[in-house]
Amino acid sequence: MTTDTATRTDEPGTVRRPRGWFWAALAGLISAAALLAVAELFALLVARAASPVLAVGSFIVDIVPRPLKELAITVFGESDKIALLVGVGLGAAVAAAVAGVLEYRFRPVGAILLGIGGALATAAILTRAGAGALAWLPPVLGTVAGVVLLVLLTRRLRRWSTAAAADDAPTAGLNRRGFFLLSGIAAASAVVVGVGARVLNAATNSVAAARDALRLPSARSTVTVPEGASLDVPGLSPIITPNADFYRVDTALTVPNVDPSTWRLSIEGMVDKPIELSFDDLVNMGLDEYGVTLTCVSNEVGGNLVGNAIWQGVPIRDVLRLASPQGDADMVLSESVDGFTASTPLSSLTDDGLDAIFAVAMNGEPLPFEHGFPVRMVVPGLYGYVSATKWVTKLTVTRFDQMEAYWTPRGYSAEAPIKMSSRVDTPKIGTPVSAGKVPIAGMAWAQPVGVKTVEVSIDDGDWQQATLSAPINDQSWVQWVLEWDAQPGSHYITVRATDKQGNVQIQEAAAIAPNGSSGWQRTLVTVR
Repeated sequence: MTTDTATRTDEPGTVRRPRGWFWAALAGLISAAALLAVAELFALLVARAASPVLAVGSFIVDIVPRPLKELAITVFGESDKIALLVGVGLGAAVAAAVAGVLEYRFRPVGAILLGIGGALATAAILTRAGAGALAWLPPVLGTVAGVVLLVLLTRRLRRWSTAAAADDAPTAGLNRRGFFLLSGIAAASAVVVGVGARVLNAATNSVAAARDALRLPSARSTVTVPEGASLDVPGLSPIITPNADFYRVDTALTVPNVDPSTWRLSIEGMVDKPIELSFDDLVNMGLDEYGVTLTCVSNEVGGNLVGNAIWQGVPIRDVLRLASPQGDADMVLSESVDGFTASTPLSSLTDDGLDAIFAVAMNGEPLPFEHGFPVRMVVPGLYGYVSATKWVTKLTVTRFDQMEAYWTPRGYSAEAPIKMSSRVDTPKIGTPVSAGKVPIAGMAWAQPVGVKTVEVSIDDGDWQQATLSAPINDQSWVQWVLEWDAQPGSHYITVRATDKQGNVQIQEAAAIAPNGSSGWQRTLVTVR
């Protein structure tokens, strides 16, 4: 087999064979694209959530070991899901190309391999939470289309190769044109149908219109942001994090679209009266405002996976009271529409002094889709992975010794109180500052107790007390600032907080797993 893709040589009467492995790999890629396109088309028609790529990606999210998850969040931040989808796409492309070569050389091995891939995608779809009765149909039809196309393309390619080997120029040319014609039509159709179906799926989703039209009742009580809550320091994070800037870390590859008119919350398990509430049932219980800072367990010391918002919602304790939890229960397993689960101490949800809520609004508007629309949980003082379930749809009252949540078998603690922390926002690492008066400023949080003081040490010298902003409440973070007479050179800045009970921020460094990082942030600043 030669490496020239032409069908004729310079000598009359001879025909060169095609570069079989190259065109076979292309046939595999086109067949896989057709599989996905047909699956997307029928997903649009009968089962909108039955996308093979997203289902396989979600399955990979579930099985990836904890260290790799942490690495992905550290490296890619909130773009970790995009990176995963790109990785899944590249892996699928390589597998499809291999299937094409195998079908060309060792038929029907390639077709079987592509069929296995389709079967795995089907299994991934059917095992996802909320899979409908027809969820199997799109991937099955897509797999059939992909396998048939692969067989047809490789058959054309073998005929072209055989005719070229026999120096049969007319037959070789006919099969070459047939191969390219079928490949071109299939590739173009796959792009148009696949992309069009995916775009149309998103464009025709009525949930966005439902959110835009949603009118929530006025809150019975509101949060007052006191004068002095915000310090006027350039580079300092705002005391209220805008929705667009609020961090997002979850296991959902695509944001679930849940219509509030069909949303239901069920409470079952160790309760005397299992209940089910509609969205209207929930909001008609009365909404109040709450200022609460949320923190992700993946937040490194000094990291930005933390934000503060004004939430509107209903106390979870009021809803649980309707179901009458039994006395020996100690945990609530909350479940999202996409199957994610979180284990929250029952006491944290029923404590009259702790404002754990079912939130329906964030900073004055209905929850953004990526932050849990129509309903999510917000629990002060607990890391999000054990409390802040988005798109929540079910609570199971149970015990820690009877059920586990999503992250517990993956090496994280079943209970995870937020560790007090402080960070430096300005001066920023790697950005030199001019000598003279320089504000050192940042954020600190100590839920549910509240921050009492923040102290700063320059070059391991004496601790200097910073000025704090006026707190919104003990559940929200505070800003702090210290004026520094900066001298030229390199300097280390260390920060620590103390809560209102006199506890000092933990100095000993700890990794994210199993229950959150700890340590004092120590940053190097260059003064010119």
